[in-house]
Amino acid sequence: MQEFEVRYQGRPSYKICITNSWNDLADKILELGKNWGKVCIVSDSNVAPLYLSNLLDCLNERKLFTYVSSFVFEAGEEHKNLEEVQDLYAHLIEEHFDRKDLLIALGGGVVGDLTGFAAATYLRGIDYIQVPTTLLSQVDSSIGGKTGVDFRGFKNMVGAFKMPKLVYMNNTVLSTLPPEQVASGMGEVVKYGLIRNREFFYWLNEHNDDFQAMVPETLNQAIFESCQVKKEVVEADPEEAGIRAILNFGHTIGHAVEKLMNFKLAHGQCVAIGSCAAAFLSMQRGLLTEEAYHSILMTLQNLNLPTRLTEIDKNGKIVFQPDFDENDILEASKNDKKRNGNKIRFILLSGIGNGIMMDDVSDEEILLASKSIL
Repeated sequence: MQEFEVRYQGRPSYKICITNSWNDLADKILELGKNWGKVCIVSDSNVAPLYLSNLLDCLNERKLFTYVSSFVFEAGEEHKNLEEVQDLYAHLIEEHFDRKDLLIALGGGVVGDLTGFAAATYLRGIDYIQVPTTLLSQVDSSIGGKTGVDFRGFKNMVGAFKMPKLVYMNNTVLSTLPPEQVASGMGEVVKYGLIRNREFFYWLNEHNDDFQAMVPETLNQAIFESCQVKKEVVEADPEEAGIRAILNFGHTIGHAVEKLMNFKLAHGQCVAIGSCAAAFLSMQRGLLTEEAYHSILMTLQNLNLPTRLTEIDKNGKIVFQPDFDENDILEASKNDKKRNGNKIRFILLSGIGNGIMMDDVSDEEILLASKSIL
């Protein structure tokens, strides 16, 4: 097991555990030293049939709680909304959950975000634990305490900061992920190398075959390195007042694309496309060499991630073309939450491994960057 702490000045710390079993979860909960009464496991219709019984067996065997319940909602980004949170509130009220009880998020980013938001707001705050089951949620959304739900099609516009008590990753769950979900997670993994760890980015290139074969040791190392980067950034800036914004590399245009595609592309795929646009703009500004730009495109392609929205087959025939253009992407970007006043805060690259925040990106530049992915 790999284990380390996320520590905040003046705030409680929490552990991140990376392992290949359910066996240690009960012990890790006991180590927290909290006397919770009831626990509710929140999951979705994809994950619950696979792993809910494992988690229930683990908790019931050790008799850690006086009462164990579950709440399962329909899987999909379209269900990460206030209506679903209300249903969870109702479940907790009906089962008499109070502030001394606990929630466990068992699932991907949608489950983790929704559970965390409910934990932040139910009875003005109860404790929760993250048990992420996708590569993307393991390296991204389960760490850092950002919770939220989508509002009328606008991604993560309603949310709160709520730190988990524990993040427990059992990486055997990754074996059941479809290839596109593994690739989606790699969209965030590559981001960490691009913004903070040049050596890690090139290490990803060297181990491409291992990722295709889902070699557990290589996946664990990629997760560990990604979590280390995120840990360092969120410790320095828990509530995104400054440097934490670099974690949004690829997300400004990525979120715009995600919304315009009606969430038909996975989040990590949209981040990859947004990363290409941000890298293109970095190159146009002279911050990134053309060689580095093409290295980024090649790395993403090798990891089965898209680098543009238009799909062309081997004969040069267009097989898919989006029904929106660069103007639509610009407009959607302006509705994103990553704004600084009237300006869109954009994360660019001053070389591979060095993400920088920019508040002076013009509409014309965003249009140009958007054209590069169309």
